[in-house]
Amino acid sequence: MTATEVNGWRFALVGTPNSGKTALFNALTGSRQKVANYAGVTVERKAGVLQTPSGRRIDLVDLPGTYSLRGRSPDEEIARDVILGRLASEAPPDFLLCVADATNLRVALRLVIELKRVRRPMLLVLNMIDIARRRGIEIDLDKLSAELGVPVVTSTAVRRGGIDDLLRRIDEVAAQPVAAIAESDWTTPAVSDLRAAQREADRVIKAAVGEPAKPDNWTTRVDAVLLHPVAGMIALLLLLFVMFQAVFAWAKPAMDLIAAGFEMLGAFSATVLPEGLLQSFIQNGVISGVGSVVVFLPQILILFLFILLLEDLGYMARAAFLMDRIMGGAGLHGRAFIPLLSSFACAIPGIMATRVIDNKRDRLTTIMVAPLMTCSARIPVYTMIISAFVPDRPVWGIFGLQGLVMFGLYATGIVSALAVSFVANHLFWRESATPPFMLELPDYKLPQLRSVLMNLYQRAMMFLQRAGTTIFSMMVLIWFLASFPRPPAGATEPAIDFSLAAIIGRWIEPVLAPVGFNWQISVALIPGMAAREVAVASLGTVYAIEGGKEAAEQIGHVLAGKWSLATAMAFLAWYVFAPQCASTLAVIKRETGGWRWMFITFFYMLSLAYIAAFVTYRTALALGWG
Repeated sequence: MTATEVNGWRFALVGTPNSGKTALFNALTGSRQKVANYAGVTVERKAGVLQTPSGRRIDLVDLPGTYSLRGRSPDEEIARDVILGRLASEAPPDFLLCVADATNLRVALRLVIELKRVRRPMLLVLNMIDIARRRGIEIDLDKLSAELGVPVVTSTAVRRGGIDDLLRRIDEVAAQPVAAIAESDWTTPAVSDLRAAQREADRVIKAAVGEPAKPDNWTTRVDAVLLHPVAGMIALLLLLFVMFQAVFAWAKPAMDLIAAGFEMLGAFSATVLPEGLLQSFIQNGVISGVGSVVVFLPQILILFLFILLLEDLGYMARAAFLMDRIMGGAGLHGRAFIPLLSSFACAIPGIMATRVIDNKRDRLTTIMVAPLMTCSARIPVYTMIISAFVPDRPVWGIFGLQGLVMFGLYATGIVSALAVSFVANHLFWRESATPPFMLELPDYKLPQLRSVLMNLYQRAMMFLQRAGTTIFSMMVLIWFLASFPRPPAGATEPAIDFSLAAIIGRWIEPVLAPVGFNWQISVALIPGMAAREVAVASLGTVYAIEGGKEAAEQIGHVLAGKWSLATAMAFLAWYVFAPQCASTLAVIKRETGGWRWMFITFFYMLSLAYIAAFVTYRTALALGWG
């Protein structure tokens, strides 16, 4: 029988954002953790098992970051309800581990003072104590504990041995029988209560914390540049530009290697399988279809690498601060920048990240425009078209033309998001003003290589799983539609002209012909509703069956020979706006609690896609690019 079964201790990690709480959770639980959602909501639930030095096993839950128990956002509401035992599906914690950033105690101690009213056993964990000591911050732990009436322990979650003292304290607690949960007298604090708590926190800090005579101003010196209205914006734009250039330049060797691997696999399948339907299915359906998407994995990982590094470094909050003025003019809250930047990787986590926005109007607006950010699923589409139609030549001797076009597509998504937000705020929420923007700026920290690599690995596995499930199933469907029925005897046209895909495509083609799309594109857009990148694989399958081995291996070259420049540009314009991701629409429905905003998002994006493609195509024809 385990100690968990004997004692039944249930611990909860609670703390403010940027306190290192999640890093501490990972250090305490290691691989013994599970991630799911709380029942009935989309807020992420992290739970794991903590094993103490004496072998005791304790249930540990990592609560969403919160500044107060008032519950002004979905994340804060969940943290409050779990602590107070208000969730029917969640047992209340027996013990609270309140995590505080040792370099920034002012906000954290106010939360501690509020938590004391819950009347739950608690331990204050001063995380990142090593950074505080390097800066000359002296904390009298005994004095701090006496002033708060709460035991205090230090930790450094990212260093070996940095949590040993914490584990020993937890062991001491777990050695005792589980105490009965005292009845809480907590009530929602008024503004005056919060001010009183802050005054008390300031008094405690003055009594127990010694600030250095000459504070470390490295962060201040860097922020003087990065937060400057002009220099900071230039630095942000340069950073984003380098990011998009890297997506093309850095990924090419790895992409060439993956492409060569799939070409060899396709050639091998042609030699071992007899010519016929089975060979066509394996070579044109599976290998060509899935391979045409997997080849873009290096570009997606590079994009994620930049986002993860910037987040761990502490720059994300600075970027949000810089963008607040621009976004505020469009009716967006500055805090929306982080969800929108996350949407560059994938709109789904970006939409889920809007839960940190406490204002309902701002949250809905951000959810509506998040799909306009150029997510990683668009990269295969953009790269295929740009590589086929845009020459790889330098501009001004330092920039690549292909990278500039990619940057332009990203910029179009951003500008469109701001424009849609402006219209939405004047259409739906004309009488509601944007609230003031308040954001805590964390200290700069060197990213932890292990954490970054772990997150990259998870993103790679998610993408490959998507390629092996959604994309694979869509490729089977497209191959079937493009292969049956078989052509009649004596037919001289390509076999695909007699297929179900051709029939469906020609039925849809009149609707899309004004924007320059042929029936092959029409067919590719249908399975692309499941996932945007499927369109690339669908085009590869359709043209492979039509043109054979060369088309299967050189889809970009085939498109360059069959499409006009006007069609290619219209296709890019369509994908800037098209709502072709069923998973994103499903998350919008969950986050907004109904079908209304999902349908609004779908139809406005579809309308914008058609209009943008039409204008682009007609303009290109007028310029003689047809």
